[in-house]
Amino acid sequence: MKLYETLAAEIEGLVAQGVLRPGEKLPSVRAQQERRGVSPSTVFQAYYQLEAKGVIQSRPRSGYFVAARRAPPEPEVSRPDAASTAVDVSSLVFQVLDASRAPGMVPFGSAFPSPLLFPLEKLARSVSNSMRLIDPWSTVADLPPGNAELRRQIALRYQLDGAPVAADDIIITNGALEALNLCLQAVARPGDTVLVESPSFYAALQSLERLELKAVEVATHPREGMDLGALAQALDQHKPKACWLMTSFQNPLGSLMPPEKKQALVTLLAQHGVPLIEDDVYGELYFGAHRPALAKRYDSEGIVMHCSSFSKCLAPGFRVGWAAPGRYARAVERLKLTTSLAAAMPSQLALADYLGQGGYERHLRQLRVVLERQRDRMLDAIATHFPAGTRVTRPQGGYFLWVELPAGSDALALHARALAEGISIAPGPMFSAKRDYAHCIRLNYGHLWDATHESALSTLGHLAHS
Repeated sequence: MKLYETLAAEIEGLVAQGVLRPGEKLPSVRAQQERRGVSPSTVFQAYYQLEAKGVIQSRPRSGYFVAARRAPPEPEVSRPDAASTAVDVSSLVFQVLDASRAPGMVPFGSAFPSPLLFPLEKLARSVSNSMRLIDPWSTVADLPPGNAELRRQIALRYQLDGAPVAADDIIITNGALEALNLCLQAVARPGDTVLVESPSFYAALQSLERLELKAVEVATHPREGMDLGALAQALDQHKPKACWLMTSFQNPLGSLMPPEKKQALVTLLAQHGVPLIEDDVYGELYFGAHRPALAKRYDSEGIVMHCSSFSKCLAPGFRVGWAAPGRYARAVERLKLTTSLAAAMPSQLALADYLGQGGYERHLRQLRVVLERQRDRMLDAIATHFPAGTRVTRPQGGYFLWVELPAGSDALALHARALAEGISIAPGPMFSAKRDYAHCIRLNYGHLWDATHESALSTLGHLAHS
C-alpha cells in the first residue's frame, strides 16, 4: 500500500471502531504531517480518498470531519467509447423540460437556482438609476462589443483572478449560452468534431446538434474533471476543431479541475492548436476560501474562449453574459452583430451601476453560504432515503449533485413516476450524445430547503428503491 492508502485505511478503521465519532474533527493536514513525518500531499490524498468514500467530509475554512452519517461513495470515472457521433438529444431534453414546468413542482430538475437568492430590489434600483442618467448616444455606442463601463467592471474581476483580459477583449452577449454558441460558430463548421465531457451539459449537446457538429465524449472524473490522458488520445484520433468544457463546477457532475490540471489542459490544447471554449457560469459559486483559477489564466496563445454570465450568480432574467475569446475576438464580435446585433442596453447599464456600488462580493458570500448548507442537507437526505448502492458527487461549488443509482435503475421511468408525485428531476440520458447514463439523475440543491424538499427527497428515495 502507498503511504496515503495506509493513512486512509488507519483513519477508516478508527471510524469503524468508534474511536473517531461522527462529527468529530480530524487533525489538520499540518498536524498529520508533523505527527507522521509525511508530506502534505500524502495527507491530502488520504483525506480525498476518505471523502470520496463518504467516511469524512470537508468544511471550508474549518477542516475535515467524520461524516455524521456515512455518505454514499462518489461515482467512478466515466468511460465512454471514443467514437465520434452525431447528436440527437433535443427532443428528449424538450420533453423532460416541458413536463417539469408545471406550477407547484418541486424543482430538483431545474437548471436554475431560486430567484429568491438574488438582490432583485437593489438591481431594480440600479435599473431606475441608470435609465434616468442615460446618454442617448449610448444606444448607438453600446453596440458590440457592449457597454464600456460594464466591460471595465468585468475586466477588473479578470485581473483579480490573475487572468490578463482587457476590457476591449470582452464582448457582451445575451447570456452565456449565446457567448458559447458564438464562440463555437467562430471555430467550427457543419461536420466538424468537438470534444466534450462525459456526461456533458445538455445545452452544449444541443448546440452541437443545431450546428450539425459531431461530439466525442471524453472520460471525466467526478471530482477533477476531464481525464487528460483520454483527452490526448481523442485529440490525436479525431483532430477536433474545439473542446467545450466546464472547468469549474461542471454541470451535471459539479467537478472542479485543480489549477495544475487546468494549466496542463491549456498547454495540451495549445500544442494541438485546438481552441478551448471555457464555460464558466458557475465559477463564482465556490465554497472554499478562493475563487478557482480560470483556464484562461494560463492562456498565452489566445486559444481559450472564456464565457460567463451574471444569470446564475446575480441577475437571473437580465440575460447578460460575455465572451473573452482571445485571438477569435474579431470573429465573435462580427457573429454577434449579424445574429442578434446587441445585448439589451437597460440590463447592461443596470449591472454596471450595481457593480460600481461595491455590494457584489457581499451578495456572493451570502449566496455561497446558503448553497453550501443546502448541498449538505441534500447529501444527508440522499444518504438517509436512497437505496444501497447509490453513489453521489460532493461538489465544492455550484448547485448540482450527480446521483448514480444502483445498476438496473431506469432514470427515465423514475422521472415519469416522480412527476406524478409533483417532483422534477433531470434524468441522465439528457447529458449524453448517445443517451447513456440510464441509471443516473441530476438534482438541483439551489432552491431554499424546507420541509417540502425534505419530504420530496424521501419520496424520490422510495421511488428509487422500487
